[in-house]
Amino acid sequence: MTTQEKTTFATAFEKEVYEGLTAFPKYLSSKFFYDKKGDKLFQEIMAMPEYYLTGCEYDIIDSHKEEFASIFSADNGFDLIELGAGDGKKTKLLLAHFMQHNVNFSYKPIDISADVLAELKESVNDTWPELDIQTQQGTYVEVLDNISTFNKRKKIIMLLGSNIGNLTHDLAVDFLKNIQEAMREGDILFMGLDQKKEPERILSAYKDSKGITEAFNKNLLKRINRELDANFDLDAFTHWPTYNPETGTTKSFLVSQKEQLVNIKSLNLEIHLQAWESIHTEISQKYDDSIVYWLAKEAGLQVTDQFADENGYFKDYLFEKASS
Repeated sequence: MTTQEKTTFATAFEKEVYEGLTAFPKYLSSKFFYDKKGDKLFQEIMAMPEYYLTGCEYDIIDSHKEEFASIFSADNGFDLIELGAGDGKKTKLLLAHFMQHNVNFSYKPIDISADVLAELKESVNDTWPELDIQTQQGTYVEVLDNISTFNKRKKIIMLLGSNIGNLTHDLAVDFLKNIQEAMREGDILFMGLDQKKEPERILSAYKDSKGITEAFNKNLLKRINRELDANFDLDAFTHWPTYNPETGTTKSFLVSQKEQLVNIKSLNLEIHLQAWESIHTEISQKYDDSIVYWLAKEAGLQVTDQFADENGYFKDYLFEKASS
């Protein structure tokens, strides 16, 4: 049950928090995890031993960086456009190799977090002051139109870390169609996708022993408290991840441990939560080759190559526009 009065919103954050918490069942968008504290917590998550995704993809890129350099290269160079760049840990393997071998390219990292981009740009400038780096802050949807304007040379559009897994299959197809429409013949989409595997292995990545993932999810409530003048009691919620091996879908929830009322003053909104009612915060999709090839076909793309870590936990796929 909710008390609703707010009809106009100053920010997308206000609007989407209002919409999510007045819906049934309740939800919050994971894209709002990434304030300054959330950025730091996510860096900690990626360094956890349970969070295998980072290490697996790091090994793939490290093992194949020479091959990637050869595939990406073009006579007049290329633009390396990274969606959801984060701290660039894995990408820096490529940057180091490209710089060492005088590869002609520019680096265009894109992220929703301005703080992360500032730190990445400073780090890259300190390490390779001669590298052409041009950052852009925004969501994937907001920046896709700009990507289509980079048509003077080959584009390598990179999406690492299985970030597309935050989208349902229907939304992923729409997103990939938009990327495909921004590509020209010869451009490449380089995308990392977490694979289906033993369910407990997957769940452990979202319910770590130190509670970092729980803190990451609850930090969204803390952000609402701070920015929207709310009174969420973080201790009254349990972080609960689930995994469905049939669909390959991991979901995360914040579950209310008791009946409670939450006031969000900036939205003139009162939220009534029943005991054990949930707020859905995140989806993380897992894939196999059949799903990936289906997504590509639906989006007008074709898989041209794939690279896996030694356990087959994670794969990086290369896509080009499908032949008409």
